[in-house]
Amino acid sequence: MIGRLPTTLEVAGKKMEIRTDFRDVLVIMQAFNDPDLLPEEKYEVMLEILFMDPEEIPGSAYTEAVHQALWFLDCGQEADDKKPPRKVMDWEQDEPILFPAINKVAGREVRVAEYMHWWSFMGYFMEIEDGTFSMVLGIRQKRARGKKLEKWEQEFYQANKAMCDIKTKYTAEEQEEIDYWNKLLG
Repeated sequence: MIGRLPTTLEVAGKKMEIRTDFRDVLVIMQAFNDPDLLPEEKYEVMLEILFMDPEEIPGSAYTEAVHQALWFLDCGQEADDKKPPRKVMDWEQDEPILFPAINKVAGREVRVAEYMHWWSFMGYFMEIEDGTFSMVLGIRQKRARGKKLEKWEQEFYQANKAMCDIKTKYTAEEQEEIDYWNKLLG
């Protein structure tokens, strides 16, 4: 397996072809971020998008398929059962600052590539060093851990709050309630 990128996942003893382009996985990430979807619906979307023939997944192997899919999304890392860390990144919100950083590492515009394996895309992502995205991420990480920001970070944060703060996504019902109260309160 060293040096090879997976294009199949084994489910119920059968190798099943998967979609490995980073754009497909980013659509899955959007679903995971959708507050209107229940966890089981998010997994269903993941399997529908990731597997070429999701209808061939036996019902008895659903949990195994989910586990294999998550292993792929995590680039071959086994997920730990620790409490998930506080969210410091949002693929959709960060798109305007994320892709320039990835492009810098890749030395090209990755969005115009006809195909790029998810793991290759994540390899570029993991090598992001300097730039706006890493600055924003660093500020978010410090704030999430309750650490004090340096003076220049405080100034950057104050000038770029909309970029630095992760926006909360609400369900349609929650958003209606918020809009109702905002309208009442002017």
